[in-house]
Amino acid sequence: MRPYDVRMEYGPETYGERVADVYDTWYKYLDPTAEAAFLAELAGAGPALELGIGTGRIALPLAAKGVEVHGIDTSPAIVAKLREKPGGDAIKVTIGNMAALPGDERYPLIFVGFNTFFLLTTQEEQVQCMRSVAAHLAPGGCFVLHAFVPDMSRVEKGSDISVREASLDVVRLDATVYDAAAQRLDSTQIRMTENGIRFVHARLRYAPPTELDLMAQLAGLTLEARYATWDKQPFNAESAFALSVYRA
Repeated sequence: MRPYDVRMEYGPETYGERVADVYDTWYKYLDPTAEAAFLAELAGAGPALELGIGTGRIALPLAAKGVEVHGIDTSPAIVAKLREKPGGDAIKVTIGNMAALPGDERYPLIFVGFNTFFLLTTQEEQVQCMRSVAAHLAPGGCFVLHAFVPDMSRVEKGSDISVREASLDVVRLDATVYDAAAQRLDSTQIRMTENGIRFVHARLRYAPPTELDLMAQLAGLTLEARYATWDKQPFNAESAFALSVYRA
């Protein structure tokens, strides 16, 4: 089979299925305390809906604050990891694509964290997701979207290799190729130990904050606030992440 045929096998559930058993280990440095506090302020008693709920990294601390949390994810394997954790069985999760939210329930808060929105790999899907979110927000409800701000210096180079971890017995790298015309990146996380090599591939369609704002506007959502961090540090031209709050 030719290489480009292999690439075509990537689907909405691929990343979650491949990363499920190592996600909590690889991203243990992400402290959800500030995320849960920020979201709890907006959710009230809930329910709040998380797009791409994964292993419950954010959902479980948020639920511990008394917020009823629901979720959607494409990957049964990664949701199974959520179910193994204390409190994981109490969270209502739908297996499905966040581009088209099912049902007719409305939420005071819908949120998507840590670049997960970019796992929708076309602009059409991203716009559809925004419209679906707007249709499922309660009157006055808000949509919180957290994602990286594209680093155009990396995009212009066309490829990038970064070191995530280098220790006595583990080396972890990210190898990324950029398609500037499609605003897409393909990134493979490589973990090397004495026991072997592990690959986890992710395909993302990135967008700058201004484009996210336009998508939101097309869906009938208005930007209410934007921060650089979950503890509400001001967003500026140097910010690596954009934390956007859109209001219905």
